Amino acid sequence: MLYDAYELQKSWLAGASAFANASAGFLNNPANPMAYFGGGPLIASALEVFAHAAAPRGKPEFGLTSTTVEGRKVLVEEEIVLRKPFGQLKRFRREGVEGGQKLLIVAPMSGHYATLLRGTVERMLPRHDVYITDWRDAKLVPLEEGSFDLDDYVDYLIEFLEAIGPGAHMLAVCQPSVPCYVAACLMSAGKHPCRPRTLTMMGGPVDTREAPTAVNTLATQRPHAWFQQNVIATVPFSYPGAGRKVYPGFLQLAGFMSMNLGDHLMSHWEMFKHLVQGDGESADRTKEFYDEYRSVCDMTAEFYLQTIDLVFQRHALPKGEWVHRGVRVDPAAITDIGLLAIEGERDDISGIGQTKAALKLATKLPKAEKKYLLAEGVGHYGIFNGSKWRDRIAPVVEDWIAQHAA
Repeated sequence: MLYDAYELQKSWLAGASAFANASAGFLNNPANPMAYFGGGPLIASALEVFAHAAAPRGKPEFGLTSTTVEGRKVLVEEEIVLRKPFGQLKRFRREGVEGGQKLLIVAPMSGHYATLLRGTVERMLPRHDVYITDWRDAKLVPLEEGSFDLDDYVDYLIEFLEAIGPGAHMLAVCQPSVPCYVAACLMSAGKHPCRPRTLTMMGGPVDTREAPTAVNTLATQRPHAWFQQNVIATVPFSYPGAGRKVYPGFLQLAGFMSMNLGDHLMSHWEMFKHLVQGDGESADRTKEFYDEYRSVCDMTAEFYLQTIDLVFQRHALPKGEWVHRGVRVDPAAITDIGLLAIEGERDDISGIGQTKAALKLATKLPKAEKKYLLAEGVGHYGIFNGSKWRDRIAPVVEDWIAQHAA
């Protein structure tokens, strides 16, 4: 019922968006006298804001067609290295460029597509051979492909590292910091030849008992059964994954939007003012952000519920109680992987200390192999995107990788 109601609402809004967009175009037409005086520009701007907010969205494109390597512009081509039912390993191949440290960027499976990390990929491309985990929308995966939980996520990471080969580095953005850390522990314990040389964790909930945020509080105030009964929906028959139990992306988006509702309303108000003033460039920047931010995908119910249970309610990893496929995960097994923990001073998703906890857990890793960065004045999104990421955080990541190059 929940998903069906959402689909009905989306259909209505799609029609309203199309009508508003057409009306805004009519009012802005140079041949229309109302485009120059009266309330025409004001009404057209309001309609354009509504049309953009209500428009349906699919999976965005990365759109990274070139980069600059040592002052030379080179073409970039996306290629699929390994394809799995619930995700694929994508490489951004730089035409005519050989070498460079291999870097696996692990995108979060938290309601958004991997394209949310477009800025992360773009910044690391000039000096690295970049790969990324391109997770699939769960509602598009047929039931016959089976299930996907947190254990499967870890297995995928290990398979992806094996596909890349020895000597890779791994960068986890937010949620995947935990499964990446688990994979590093397991691969270290088994002396796996493809274990990463470095693992950078950015704003990840390794130990959510440290500086709990509103997200952490929500997960701990309600019993596990509440999440099963209230936020899990069944994919409608109009999708390939019909019948699959999922945590819908639209619920995750609603949660994120409500956390900073005032900021989002102000952003749209500013976009409206830019349109009225004829400042299309500034308005387009806001549109580009929300085109990505509102593009959401579903997670499998088993993955979402297991994450709530192990990461946010039982704190299994920091307590030493995480078991993967019958094997206890031991952070002390990490002895030769350089760990870099990065946190944002203003992060309202993962509080200060939650990611840093990963360094404390690796008790047998030499101090020289551990590094911590607290990015002052940076929020959750700014850790991996925007000017502060490009100018202040990425150089630290690059230097850490360079220090551990072969």
